[in-house]
Amino acid sequence: MKYIYTVFMLALALLQAHQASAQAVTGAGSSAAAPIYRSWAKAYARATGSRVDYDPVGSSAGMKKIQQQAVGFGATDVYPPDKDLIEHGLLALPVAITGISPIVNLPKVQNAQLRLTGEVLSRIFLGEISRWNAPEITALNPETPLPDMPIKVVVRVDGSGTTYNFADYLGKVSPKWKASHGAKTSIQWPEGFLAFKGSDGVAKGVRDTAGAIGYVDFGYVAEYGLASVQMKNAEGVFVKPSIDAFKSALANSEWPATGAFHNTLTQKPGKAVWPITMGTFVVFPKVTQNPEQTTLALKFIIWSFLNGDTLVHENNFVRLPDRVQASAFKAITSIRDKNGTPLGMSLISSSAPLQQ
Repeated sequence: MKYIYTVFMLALALLQAHQASAQAVTGAGSSAAAPIYRSWAKAYARATGSRVDYDPVGSSAGMKKIQQQAVGFGATDVYPPDKDLIEHGLLALPVAITGISPIVNLPKVQNAQLRLTGEVLSRIFLGEISRWNAPEITALNPETPLPDMPIKVVVRVDGSGTTYNFADYLGKVSPKWKASHGAKTSIQWPEGFLAFKGSDGVAKGVRDTAGAIGYVDFGYVAEYGLASVQMKNAEGVFVKPSIDAFKSALANSEWPATGAFHNTLTQKPGKAVWPITMGTFVVFPKVTQNPEQTTLALKFIIWSFLNGDTLVHENNFVRLPDRVQASAFKAITSIRDKNGTPLGMSLISSSAPLQQ
């Protein structure tokens, strides 16, 4: 960790030459990751006096904005395919780990009381199970008072990384879901589902609709006073969404061992694992047409990697392992302007050796 910290501090000093204090840092994308960027933005403004404008328009819209270089950074909960990164000249880096929680609004059902399996959850979102007292749900919850009322399914209408990871999980537990939908940022939902824009929209939709079920990033559960559910994981154990359960999924993935982060974190092995865990990513242009804009964004992200661990935990996210952070920083040093000039960061390699 000391090595990473030293390298980051040097990078920050080198980036000072490119900073224009009159401009704000601009970013757009993932609504699931919005709590992190909001917290980082407030802390960054207090520490540096620089403003950060982050627009939680959803992962798909965020990717379009960074492809157009309309913002300093994009944010997505889906690692873009390599062909898309190459085609648009982009660099995607992990920021933190979180989890998707199914949420419900049922009378007399408390937070993390309801139990569901992936198969039952998939059938609800396929529109096949339509009442809360259906045999498939009551069999999993013999001691929970389930109402005789219709299930009102709340979903995302916009292109969403949360939807992608949720669908990726359902495809791993349900062959029918995999065949009909697969993993996509936008789903053609059954008629009658209630569709909202952004994680805030889904959270409010479930909160305000009796009999509702939806899915959001875990950070929204406490913020909106929602009731999450227990899920049966790959080991057959019912678990609640939590920081520790997300950490367990990360620990049982390829990420810490390889420093790579291409694969999703859903349905990983391990008794303590939350099965719908996901990473969230920041995206930069590899060759920037606006060095000033990109440098401001890089400075913000690097500062946040250095100083934002506490805020990551406060927002119910998991910080990156040191090896993954180091891999991310190495990638940042490759960003250049249109003339091929590094944004001051390649000078790191010619500096004095860093202490280990």
